[in-house]
Amino acid sequence: MDDDLDAELTKLVVQSPAGQQRLVGLVRATCADTLSLTALPSETVVPSPESDTKVVADFAEQFSVDVSAVSDRQRESLTAALGAASFGAVIQMFVADFLPRVRNGLEVLGLPVGWVPNSPVWDSGIDAADVLFNRLLPGVARLRSLDPVTSEVVRLRGAAQHNCRLCKSLREGHALDAGGTESLYEDIEHYESSELLSEAQKAALRYTDALIWSPARIEPAVAAGVREHFSLEQARELTLDVMRNASNKIAVALKADAARVEDGTERYLIDADGQTQFA
Repeated sequence: MDDDLDAELTKLVVQSPAGQQRLVGLVRATCADTLSLTALPSETVVPSPESDTKVVADFAEQFSVDVSAVSDRQRESLTAALGAASFGAVIQMFVADFLPRVRNGLEVLGLPVGWVPNSPVWDSGIDAADVLFNRLLPGVARLRSLDPVTSEVVRLRGAAQHNCRLCKSLREGHALDAGGTESLYEDIEHYESSELLSEAQKAALRYTDALIWSPARIEPAVAAGVREHFSLEQARELTLDVMRNASNKIAVALKADAARVEDGTERYLIDADGQTQFA
């Protein structure tokens, strides 16, 4: 692949912000253990929380299990413990939570994972937020091997599963222009019995659900469905799309996911640079 996304993923793996190595090690161990996945390596290994980090570990565990169930009490406790560093900590939780899901999904599909170095060279100067929001996620959005309706169906499934109010209120314009309709989107909730969704879209939704709810136990039939309906390039894009969509977990965790419109939905476009453009 020539899109440099593996390089950006590697940066997120080897970033080890000064003074935060213990937090990074804790959330990487906690999220992976919660998901029964192999943890990302960390410069400082913290296998279990101590008394002063239990609030962070509890938040990270809930972030991985079901972010929509993060409570106000958990948010208040995290903010009380970390103050202004809370946002950065939740970004680290997303990295710790979703990169292992992506790695396992790609491996199950028989796709290479070259972005987790065996002997990491730790870099305290990497800004995880900059890499994630300004480089990785827009880079994924620029991928175009999947048709826009399938990409939108997958996005809306993730929006519903994470209960992101903002994401559920949005409709991507290219998908609408390509035939996406509210009737089709309403069927996502009960996609197995849908007569509107294609078999390929159903296969993509099964895989999406597996990455979100059971990433360590992706059934062979689910992987086979992806391989049957999608090329290797499309399967990689599908996996990365689920990750990109799941970045909404950061906003949901912090209760910053309010919809931009009070009623109905709002149209937006992903432009050629992978940026979100509203009318």
